[in-house]
Amino acid sequence: MPTETEQTPLTFKFSPSYTLGVELEFQTLDKHTLNLAPFAPILLETAPAILRPRITQEWIRSILEIRTGICKNVRDVENDLLQTCSMAEELAAENNCLLYAASLHPFARAEDQLLTSDPRYERIMEELQIVGRRFISQGFHVHVGMIDGDTAIKVCDKIQPYLPLFLALSASSPFYEGRDTGLMSYRTNLFEALPLAGIYEEIGDWETFLYDLKLLRDAGVIESIKDLWWDARPHPGFGTLEIRACDLPTQFGDILGLTALIQAFVATLAESKLDAVSCNQQFLRSNKWQAVRYGLAGTFLDPLGFLGGGKMTIREGVQSLVEKVQPMVNRFGSERYMNMLDRILKDGPGADYQRRAYLKSKDFKDIIKQSHENFWT
Repeated sequence: MPTETEQTPLTFKFSPSYTLGVELEFQTLDKHTLNLAPFAPILLETAPAILRPRITQEWIRSILEIRTGICKNVRDVENDLLQTCSMAEELAAENNCLLYAASLHPFARAEDQLLTSDPRYERIMEELQIVGRRFISQGFHVHVGMIDGDTAIKVCDKIQPYLPLFLALSASSPFYEGRDTGLMSYRTNLFEALPLAGIYEEIGDWETFLYDLKLLRDAGVIESIKDLWWDARPHPGFGTLEIRACDLPTQFGDILGLTALIQAFVATLAESKLDAVSCNQQFLRSNKWQAVRYGLAGTFLDPLGFLGGGKMTIREGVQSLVEKVQPMVNRFGSERYMNMLDRILKDGPGADYQRRAYLKSKDFKDIIKQSHENFWT
């Protein structure tokens, strides 16, 4: 089978509309020290056959990615992850390891982490140097099935101004190497130090995307589409739009609630006549910074007017978005999962929880213990 770089032109695989795939990057911790530990290769090697298709290695050996199969709806995502995550937790326990859900470990040091043995990762590390070495974060990615490449690009362009809403709901990385960063999502700050990461330019259509991709390949800027670390990007091989802006939520219910919101919004935009008006990059950066710094309390500017236009808090923006996508939520039957967002809107995302826990004990290990115990709530 030809590789991605050999396909001419790159083809977008047809995917039934709005099917889902979810990827969770868990930290692997030493059960006793609660520090990051390079357990992923061991878990991959000792995993039972039924689990192996659902887990994979990542950038560093202290990350284990768990991914679903193709799911028709959020209920399928729930059932898939309940089985896979439970099996992975049992496997971890057998190897004196814990799986921990958050986008940054609160006290682990980047210089202590071991890189996964993989030619692509080794090539990237050689290029990135200290920028790559400091990138020890974990993410949460949601794939939504698209009928064709043009639809994927259409939604990719339209959704970018609203990605900070998802980021604020998922923020879970306030601490780094034993310090409070003052941010809700320091993962985002680390991520944006990477080349071709984060905010992207308006694309237009599938043919334009193919043309730009070819230019980048021919110039040696990238080897494949995987080297585009955008906050959202088309995934031709899966036939999806992949939303990549989020931190990894610290609770299972938050993951399901966000998946439901993302699916409903992507589907709404795919069927909407809303024009993808070019947005000033400074507005995009301002909205994203507000989510990174302040989470739900940040300020949001609605450049496309989908939420009514004007200036609002990010919390108000999320509430407006929930109302706007309600018809699609009803169509998918995902009301129960959307209701799971109520807890985040009331109490804040994982970053708020971590800070409250740290204020009480001044012990990062207590944060990890409590978050681990509460993951399934």
